[in-house]
Amino acid sequence: MLEEVRQLASVAVEEIEAARDDKALEALRVHHLGRKSRLRQIARQIGQRPAAQRPALGQATACAQKAIQQALDDKALALRQVAEAAALDVTLPGRRPLLGCAHPLSQLTDELIGIFQGMGFDVADGPEVEDEYHNFDALNTPADHPARDLHDTFYLEGGGLLRTHTSTVQVRVMEQTPPPVRIISLGRCYRRETVDATHHFAFHQIEGLYVDHGVSFADLKGTIEAMGRQLMGEETQVRFRPHFFPFTEPSVEYDFTCICKGQRTNCSICKGTGWIEIAGAGMVDPAVFTAVGYDPDEYTGFAFGMGLERIAMIRHGIDDVRRFLENDLRFIRQF
Repeated sequence: MLEEVRQLASVAVEEIEAARDDKALEALRVHHLGRKSRLRQIARQIGQRPAAQRPALGQATACAQKAIQQALDDKALALRQVAEAAALDVTLPGRRPLLGCAHPLSQLTDELIGIFQGMGFDVADGPEVEDEYHNFDALNTPADHPARDLHDTFYLEGGGLLRTHTSTVQVRVMEQTPPPVRIISLGRCYRRETVDATHHFAFHQIEGLYVDHGVSFADLKGTIEAMGRQLMGEETQVRFRPHFFPFTEPSVEYDFTCICKGQRTNCSICKGTGWIEIAGAGMVDPAVFTAVGYDPDEYTGFAFGMGLERIAMIRHGIDDVRRFLENDLRFIRQF
């Protein structure tokens, strides 16, 4: 009976492989695996066989059923593929695949990384959930400093907070790395802002830091000008205005020339002034160096920063900062 089982399986597989359509395949399934099939009859007789023969016969019967079922499944798949291929009209025009695109902020981020890496800066990263020391105290902004009001943020249970700038990354790098240091830090920041067309509680920053022997304000000016011309065009000019930041001294805000060059009084970007306010910069305050363990008498350095949304709005004529975080594909696909 073992030989009969093996023969039944062999014959069944050959017949199934030769089937030409689904109807013939279904007839073979009933013939070889149906309730009245010879294989099922043998399976019902196993209990009547001598005890010594039952294990081998049972195993052979199960293997035969499995082989026949696998042959049925394979043939059904093959017949379906043949049918689909026959139904394909190769004369129809192809369907253009939907191609994704990078978010405008991601595009700007990649471009800025390339610009600063070309000037010798490394890219550094740090946590978005910070502590007060790295976000404020190490940057010369103690608890009673009025500048904290401008950087009011979201505080978490347990003493943490959401960082208000990527300057925290600069502090962490200086704590772990001796000079010279030349880095940029990018990422999302948070502040308690009333959301409108020009403000959002979440935004993106890029900041730079360069510390070494003899770093001067001229180095800062040259770096900002080189960045501005690569980013906004070779005709771009930069101007610096005195300002105050607790972590730099002297401190400035810098502007780029508008694409209208001041010739349009109704320009929506510069309001007819010919200049676009970009961000702040300055020479690193000696108190910051002291906090991270640098000798302010031996090293000098500069730091600068800017918001990515502001640059992207200027470059693309975007009038509402909220569009960057709405995840509207109609907006993103424009870029």
